[in-house]
Amino acid sequence: MAENWVNLAERIGADLHLDLPGGGRRAALTRALRAAVRSGRLAPGTRLPPYRSLAADLGLARNTVADAYAELVAEGWLTARQGSGTKVALGAQPQARPAARPLGPRPSEPAHDLRQGQPDASSFPRAAWLASARRAVTAAPNEAFAPGDPRGRPELRRALAAYLARTRGVRTDADHIVVCSGFAHALRLLFGGGVLPGPLAVEGYGLPFHRALLDQTGTRTRPLTVDGDGARVDELSEAERTVLLTPAHQFPTGGPLHSRRRTAVVEWAAASDGLIIEDDYDGEFRYDRQPVGAVQGLAPDRVVYVGSVSKSLSPAVRLGWMVLPDRLVDGVLTAKGEREAWAGVLDQLALADFLDSGSYDRHVRRMRQRYRARRDRFVTALAEHAPHVHATGIAAGLHAVLRLPSGTEPGALASATRAGVAVDALSAFRHPGARLPPQDGLVVGYATPPDHAFESALQALVRVLAVSRRRGGGSP
Repeated sequence: MAENWVNLAERIGADLHLDLPGGGRRAALTRALRAAVRSGRLAPGTRLPPYRSLAADLGLARNTVADAYAELVAEGWLTARQGSGTKVALGAQPQARPAARPLGPRPSEPAHDLRQGQPDASSFPRAAWLASARRAVTAAPNEAFAPGDPRGRPELRRALAAYLARTRGVRTDADHIVVCSGFAHALRLLFGGGVLPGPLAVEGYGLPFHRALLDQTGTRTRPLTVDGDGARVDELSEAERTVLLTPAHQFPTGGPLHSRRRTAVVEWAAASDGLIIEDDYDGEFRYDRQPVGAVQGLAPDRVVYVGSVSKSLSPAVRLGWMVLPDRLVDGVLTAKGEREAWAGVLDQLALADFLDSGSYDRHVRRMRQRYRARRDRFVTALAEHAPHVHATGIAAGLHAVLRLPSGTEPGALASATRAGVAVDALSAFRHPGARLPPQDGLVVGYATPPDHAFESALQALVRVLAVSRRRGGGSP
């Protein structure tokens, strides 16, 4: 048996595609290999298949391939050493290729990135994630690697149900959770998939990307006024049956939905047979008081709760979840369709272990402390160097809004751009149909830079703000 495995190993090698016109004799094989090296298709250092394996693949005699290899070794195109096989010689230079046509100018990266919506990419817990991935893949049943449940892996749905109940007050079980690739994917399934009809009431400030996505699905949105207590849910009319809210931390203005408005929107949903879509934006990152629980806990049959790991862990882990009322589960699964829209099983298994092992809790606590320290340093720097600027939304989340005098936002943004500081204009998040007066401001993501770059980015920003004040409140 051992001898059979040895013989099999000798026959199996790396795949190599070669065209052999003229009957595939030795000369044709030599020309094809030489051309592959000249063209750069076989780069210097590339290991070639053993001659026995290549002979079997091409239907040639072993001696034919061995002689072709030997000829190219003699010419200097290949090298052959005992124990290391046959490789393309390091000195074999491919023919120069014409320069590729440029695709157009690439935008230069800012010197200081303070854009919102991005956690510190350097903080990803690589060792802990790798340990979870190893454990999860080792313990996974064989059926995990076959077509599975469109809801998502049961291990992850069970882990999410326990975690969300413990930390966010969500009332659900694994059967009412559907795994998706993030909040945008959830919107596509709910509205692009025909699960929910329009029109949709939304907050007067929100992500333009989400509005564009809803526009593409043909869903009309109507904005609600946003103030210091969150969305004015008393503006909901009989025309809307669904409202999209960020109750834990209104994006981008920053305040939580007041308790009276939470109660009011739940009562509206019950009285009108309506539905609340809860985007739990930054729900895990509160700094100055206890976390605000999910609205879903008040009315599980009236709320679609949506979350993801894009801020808490990394946007590179394309995993999110919907906690659904029972009547919507089948419709969402139908909209999800066949397997192309499903999230990767390996990441699901790894996240399930990451949650169950406590690694996710430890990571969130560590990042909450780190971001709070950055928030505090940010507020202190503003007080020292730009006391005329008022920061709001700082009790939670990964960003702050810097309120500016009316009419000064364009100048302040231009000054920041010239200084190499990337921030967002508050006006970019305002719904075009909003009735509330436009507010000037900058949205600053203090979580984005790595630790070593945060202080220099902060100093560059406050210099811009101080200069803008001297020039007249923000004019360039």
